[in-house]
Amino acid sequence: MKFRVLGKTGWKVSVLGFGAAPLGGTHGAIREKDGVRAVHTAIDLGINFIDVAPYYGLSIAESVLGKALRGIAREKYYLATKVGRTGAKETDFDFSSAGIIASVDESLRRLGVSHVDLIQLQDVQYAKLDQVVHESLPTLMRLKRHGKVRQIGVTALPVAALRRVVERTPLDTVHSYCNFCLTSTKLVQLLPLLIERRVGVINAAPLAMGLLTEKGPPSWHPAPAEMREVCRRAVQHCVKKKVSLPRLALQFATSHRDISTTLVGTADPKKVRESVKWIESNPDYSLLAEVQDILTPIRNETWPSGRKENN
Repeated sequence: MKFRVLGKTGWKVSVLGFGAAPLGGTHGAIREKDGVRAVHTAIDLGINFIDVAPYYGLSIAESVLGKALRGIAREKYYLATKVGRTGAKETDFDFSSAGIIASVDESLRRLGVSHVDLIQLQDVQYAKLDQVVHESLPTLMRLKRHGKVRQIGVTALPVAALRRVVERTPLDTVHSYCNFCLTSTKLVQLLPLLIERRVGVINAAPLAMGLLTEKGPPSWHPAPAEMREVCRRAVQHCVKKKVSLPRLALQFATSHRDISTTLVGTADPKKVRESVKWIESNPDYSLLAEVQDILTPIRNETWPSGRKENN
């Protein structure tokens, strides 16, 4: 396993991180014991960064992860969770000080730990950024002083929302999804600012939340029809060549030296082992060029998310 430094935290995190959302059934039903084994497999293979949230499975992912982490030495992993979002509706957000404090305490209980290494405001594109800067983040700073969290970050889909928060307040990390993968590399626009401010970069959704898989995206995926169709053509191109598009996509997503870790979400131990093996080799650059040509019509496109002013 390769490691990179996560910004000013100084942590050496695995290039491949474990995304725990599927432990909550976000990508289909799972057997809890398989989810626990997936976590153990990840740690055994050198993955030391684990990301979860109360939103994933409406707290189930945190509970399953807590069971998986019992008995595992705390120094073997960095644990990240989130606050601010509890459900799928736009009303399921609470960036208030009271809501954040309660959320952190509930997460600590479910996870069975006395502190989390990284706490992140989730999907700040749904918040008023003035509240994020003047209420939410100062609350997290107080929790940091109390020892419940070690470092502080934010997550968002729109790169513009991440930029506006980074420009206005000190952060330890940003967590971007669907913006450094085969369909979009918009995250690179933000990297100079993040490097200047020594903000660690967490990349998620290297398969564009299922768009770049043979199974295809889940029913709730917000991608427009054209994007789905173009991605389907890319998948079929690789199927005809008897090669794995997910393998190519993960190799690409983990390739940027200024992106510290890329999260892969799974509750399947086999897929954990497969992902670790994939990133041990370089991509087929000829195939990469062919797939990028197919994806050109939807290059750097995502979908609206959150408040209009934050996109």
